[in-house]
Amino acid sequence: MKICFVASECVPFVKTGGLADVAGSLPIALSKFDVEIKIFLPLYSIINRDKYNIREIENVKEVPVKLGENDYEFNLCNCKLPGTHIDVYFVDCPKLFSREKIYTNDKDEDVRFILFQNAVIISLQYLQWAPDVFHCNDWQSALIPAYIKTIYSWDKLFSNTVCVQTIHNIVYQGLFTEDTIAKANFTKKDFYVSGPFELNSLFCFLKAGIFYSDEITTVSPTYSDEIKTSEYGTGLEGILQIRSENLTGILNGIDTNIWNPKSDKLIPYNYSVEKLAGKKLNKLELLKSTNLNIDDSIPLVGIVSRFAWQKGFELLQEIFEKLIAENFQFIILGEGEEKYEEFFEKMMIKYRRNVFVNTGYNNELAHLITAGSDIFLMPSKYEPCGLNQMYSLNYGTLPIVRKTGGLADTVRDIDEYKEKANGFSFDEFDSSELYSTMMRAKKLFRNKNEWKRLMLRGIREDFSWEKSAEKYLQVYKVIKL
Repeated sequence: MKICFVASECVPFVKTGGLADVAGSLPIALSKFDVEIKIFLPLYSIINRDKYNIREIENVKEVPVKLGENDYEFNLCNCKLPGTHIDVYFVDCPKLFSREKIYTNDKDEDVRFILFQNAVIISLQYLQWAPDVFHCNDWQSALIPAYIKTIYSWDKLFSNTVCVQTIHNIVYQGLFTEDTIAKANFTKKDFYVSGPFELNSLFCFLKAGIFYSDEITTVSPTYSDEIKTSEYGTGLEGILQIRSENLTGILNGIDTNIWNPKSDKLIPYNYSVEKLAGKKLNKLELLKSTNLNIDDSIPLVGIVSRFAWQKGFELLQEIFEKLIAENFQFIILGEGEEKYEEFFEKMMIKYRRNVFVNTGYNNELAHLITAGSDIFLMPSKYEPCGLNQMYSLNYGTLPIVRKTGGLADTVRDIDEYKEKANGFSFDEFDSSELYSTMMRAKKLFRNKNEWKRLMLRGIREDFSWEKSAEKYLQVYKVIKL
């Protein structure tokens, strides 16, 4: 099977969020199942060409593309995904991709990704490579299913090609003014109320992807149900309800080569189910390095997160000092909204021996927090998948989460699941529910045997990409039948 995997970011080349992790990991897992896969990305100026040995393809240079009334051209470049034999192709158009950031608020943001998607299709024509599946990710590649079934339908190269659209976060939809329809080479008659390109009088990339794709996936089973509701669907719930039979939730995997307590090179002490002693030593190292009180009877809560409303920090703000009074310690790593940064820094000054905050990102500290904390906190308002709760489970750090999206699919509460539990969760987005869940965790923390049972259950969980890849492969095969 041949898969063309199209994304706007991919590790290790360029990353702003979880999409990059998926794009850099899922193709590797798929390649182990006798799948030929090619990845397509824009060649942003911030990508280091020399580092990754990115070279121009000689017969795909200065290729003209007309978008509406404007003319553009691109070159196609190529390298291997580091450590693999997977081809990564880059659409090089400096006029559009030589910017300080990969996503912008520039007036031509729509054109940037319209060009990218047309260039992907045209590049395949030059390469004469016919994919069985276009796997499109988020709004930046969501017009490809529409193009394949309309403007490029004449090309028999794609006559047996089907399209999968993955929604990583439905909040980001690619919304632009009505004149984008012409820039994308569609006609005015294609833009009408409730049509495939229209959402609240705006042109919507993601809606087109949902409408024209053969199958839609999202990054966890619970999130696939949530986005069909008005609370989470952000205006697209109607079309998702219509396409419900073609909507599948597949949980993201994690890179167990990087996030694995047995082999993690960024933590001072490795450990495993058989040898748990390193877990306690990492906690001691974490407390020492942050100058917090060293007392093994106090539950240490770790947070590694963006400081954003989505992540539920307003709930924590309301009860934070009550939790300090109940003898919790906190180590917090992240950055984002100023009001949260200021709040946590204020708490660190006030409770210096029980609260440590690092604003910014520190990868080594992120690993040590995951390994050394007793509890990992994620009280999110919504969470399409989430990765940190899976990391924490595999490191024996019990998660406390709000039951939403991928958090609901990975964390099983002790009161609900009993002998199959691996952590703690709460239902309502309410600070009193978070507080009572924290207190339940504190009570169990005193029961070292039961706490250890939950830890071991989490460490044994399999969140590898191979499991996810098998499910994606099943989706591909079903729509190819």
